[in-house]
Amino acid sequence: MSKTYIVKGGNPLHGTVEVSGSKNAATKMMVASLLTSEPVRLKNVPRIGEVDFTVEMLRELGTQATWDSEESSFLHLTSPKIDTHKVSEMWSGKNRIPILFAAPLLHRLGYAEIPILGGDAIGARPIDFHISGYKALGATVEQKENVVIFKADKLKGASITLPYPSVMATENLLLASVLAEGRTVIKNVAVEPEIINLMDMLQKMGAMVFHEPGRVFVIEGVKTLSGVEHTIVPDRIEAASFASAAVATRGSVLVKGAIQNDMRTYLNYMKKVNGSFEVKEEGIWFSHVGNLKSTKIETGVHPGFMTDWQPPFSILLTQAEGTSVVHETVYEQRFGYLETLKKMEADIQLFSECLGGSECRFKERDCLHSALIKGPTVLKAADVDVPDIRAGFAYVIAALVAEGTSRITGAEKMERGYERLVEKLTSLGADIKVEEK
Repeated sequence: MSKTYIVKGGNPLHGTVEVSGSKNAATKMMVASLLTSEPVRLKNVPRIGEVDFTVEMLRELGTQATWDSEESSFLHLTSPKIDTHKVSEMWSGKNRIPILFAAPLLHRLGYAEIPILGGDAIGARPIDFHISGYKALGATVEQKENVVIFKADKLKGASITLPYPSVMATENLLLASVLAEGRTVIKNVAVEPEIINLMDMLQKMGAMVFHEPGRVFVIEGVKTLSGVEHTIVPDRIEAASFASAAVATRGSVLVKGAIQNDMRTYLNYMKKVNGSFEVKEEGIWFSHVGNLKSTKIETGVHPGFMTDWQPPFSILLTQAEGTSVVHETVYEQRFGYLETLKKMEADIQLFSECLGGSECRFKERDCLHSALIKGPTVLKAADVDVPDIRAGFAYVIAALVAEGTSRITGAEKMERGYERLVEKLTSLGADIKVEEK
């Protein structure tokens, strides 16, 4: 079902909004439940499209998946046996989760057939790091036109160095290593809060994972893992999205569930642009209290400025005085949405050079990954189509700031990553209507 959001601009956001559980943590933990035949109960699971996809993939493999109720965030998963080694090709191109099933399928069946990856069109996300890691652990890997086939009687510990601290490659090799025979050392890992949350879950299941200094994980393989009850961390991307919306619209919003430690870098940049925040016991207040100032941002892996924070924050920068520089170093095609924002009269220039920061891995490539954003700009309403989850929320913020009424088609893509988005925004005073076809 396609959805269109009809957004009337001009209303500052005020009130309280509670963030849901992290999409990026929940889906990985759901896959991790397959590493044991015992029951797994996950708390604070967001009811979003990405979770629905993952539930269906698990059920196809034989998992018994039930919710406490239709509105519940408590998910029960039990996989006493796995019915098939194959993740259906129907999931090819929908998201990136299927590649993570390689680990539990290898551990339990010795064979895994995984469809090619999909997900948002924000840049190349190859599986080279995954494949080389699995080969180091003793698996044979064969790539065909639409699938990747993994085989291994038993994975064995190895020393692996990731060329780049990829989040999903780190998660995948972590899942593969906890039941591998012997000791695995993974260097140059990603250390995002969602990965630490996954590590906590695995430790409660009986895994032995050591986080060493200098982006190193040391995993002592165990023979079996047990069932577990685990709570998913609040979604720091959603928290930052509402924070950017509050300040961009000249409002004031308490984002319940926002965690200071997980958002420290974001909060520093909010301070740099003259946005106001106050850390409370239940969350963080974000407010517009004066003229916003331009700044320079460079995205990067944690603890840097998160790439998924960048699209909503860039809308905020259109309302700041002066010229801001945004250097995207994670996904080379992330800036497609900025070109669209010119329809709303945003003053934005895109460059293939590395501007305003260190040189990055896209330096020699012909991709527009640096932006100059001039403000403050009076945005005008326009009709736009959502290319990906985070760009979609950026369009919503732009529409809330703009003069007039905007139509945002493809809004269902946003609901893959944001739970009850329209309900939450309207509770803050946003004027949004939904058309469904």
